Amino acid sequence: MPSLFKVDDDGRYLPQKWAYGRWGADMLSGPAICAAAARSLEREHGRADFIPARFTIDLFKAAKGQPLEVHTEVIRSGRRIHIAAARVRQGDTEVAQARLVQLRATDAPPGEEWHSEHPFDPPADAGVDWWFRSDHEWSTSMGDHQNAGRKSLWAVPLGAVDGEERSPFVQAVIAAESTSLVTNWGSHGIGYINADLTVALDRVPVGDRVGLRAESHLTSNGVSVGTATLFDSRGPIGTGMVTAVGNAAAQIDFAKD
Repeated sequence: MPSLFKVDDDGRYLPQKWAYGRWGADMLSGPAICAAAARSLEREHGRADFIPARFTIDLFKAAKGQPLEVHTEVIRSGRRIHIAAARVRQGDTEVAQARLVQLRATDAPPGEEWHSEHPFDPPADAGVDWWFRSDHEWSTSMGDHQNAGRKSLWAVPLGAVDGEERSPFVQAVIAAESTSLVTNWGSHGIGYINADLTVALDRVPVGDRVGLRAESHLTSNGVSVGTATLFDSRGPIGTGMVTAVGNAAAQIDFAKD
């Protein structure tokens, strides 16, 4: 399976062809920026017996096809909560900031609780393709789903770094960036570019695949707020949320793919 980056001897992320997005010929994709930040935070500040419960990234500057540097620091190191931050840079330009909140795993409190229900029935024989669903049943053709229906996705996320064992947490973050896809994709494609991503997890995924199902999509004044439930083969694992701004001049039409 292809990966988004190689890493040089200085720890810089060198974009591979899979790291480029569709908004511009020399523009890195959202999943790529999220992957670099999430990988650095986990490698430098991941803690045993803690759950990576929330990852938030602000994507405030377009990243070009140049090496990325990620600088991290600890914000708080406590017995039950650990918080680290990252700055993603290209030369003197800062393109994103991220934060990882880790919570110590513990026993659930006593008593019965209400839990939301999130049914999800991915295709049985998925292979390595990305599968999509909307008003139509699951298929691998994005053109089949260019409509105003509720979207779902079942995919094997790209790897973060070439030749490196995949991290379930980083794979969840890469997949969760598609919250923008499943919520903002309409009958004419996607005309919103997301400004951020927040991923909340109660556990990391098992297996190679991560799924998303759109849960909410609110729009006004050219601003979109979308949420999705994240799944693995065993069931729901968390949520993704993105805010996005209209970018109609660069609308991405998947029906033309």
